[in-house]
Amino acid sequence: MTGSPGSWTGGGLSARELLRPKHAARAAFHPAWIPESVDPSVEQLKRVRLIAGTIAAVGVYTFVEGGFAFEEILENMLTASLVLLLITPFTVGLMLWVWRRGGTVRALRTPLLNSLKLLLLFVGCIVLTVFLLQTAPATGMWILLLGPLALWMVVFVARGAVHVSGNFFGTAGVHRSLPPLLATVTTWLMALPDLLTGDLHGLGLTLGIVFILGAPVTVTGIALLEAGRLRRRYGIRLRAHPATLPPLPGPPPPTAPPYLPPQGNPYGQPYPPPRGYAYPPPPQGNPYGQPYPPPQGNPYGQPQGRRPQNPYDPYFP
Repeated sequence: MTGSPGSWTGGGLSARELLRPKHAARAAFHPAWIPESVDPSVEQLKRVRLIAGTIAAVGVYTFVEGGFAFEEILENMLTASLVLLLITPFTVGLMLWVWRRGGTVRALRTPLLNSLKLLLLFVGCIVLTVFLLQTAPATGMWILLLGPLALWMVVFVARGAVHVSGNFFGTAGVHRSLPPLLATVTTWLMALPDLLTGDLHGLGLTLGIVFILGAPVTVTGIALLEAGRLRRRYGIRLRAHPATLPPLPGPPPPTAPPYLPPQGNPYGQPYPPPRGYAYPPPPQGNPYGQPYPPPQGNPYGQPQGRRPQNPYDPYFP
């Protein structure tokens, strides 16, 4: 699928949908080569992991700092993209070293390259968005063009971050347990500078620990549930090479609709009537009519106008 036309977007993205950042972000950051989730409950855990991590990070930060500084947001975006660019290949490379006895890397070359392309695309979009937001206000009349483009890129990157946090650059195509592992490693590395320096942001010990460890602890707990469910239900272990994993169950076969007996005349109308013609109503009563008119009077009675005579009377004329 890597080299076929339309393999990234699945060939279903129109020019009108490309103008909408929501649809464009899904086509770019959730491409068609990413495998579907093996279990709806696992997909729900991914969403919970994303929502819980975002609330823990953004909510605590807003409470501590009293709001967001625009320049600091841009700096954090660049820092996060740099961390992703470094730690994701390093973690995947470490797992390839762990899997070296179970199979070769050659079999995983295609999904690895696809994941690397998706990572570079996301990081490049973040850098472009930050550049537009910083330079657009000082471009004079060009802001009429760069301003809408910058806003489009903000929505595009935000929606892309949602997709990337769920599939983590399509690494599920390499190994199903890689997304929860990478989510855990990334959140802990984001909190590592504060842990090493002991910077509690002017807070007490309790609030400082909550501020620093809120997001990584939340994401780690949900990621462990996700990986544990994959191991118990499908036998997918993180330390096993993807080539040695058991085959995943296929989709359930489609169920046939229930049988319904034919309604009305099973033979229907053999020949449709010509246009503008309606069949006459069916005949009423006996369809064969009356072949002979009924006799008048008594057929065996005496003829009218004569009195009854005894045929054996000797005086009968």
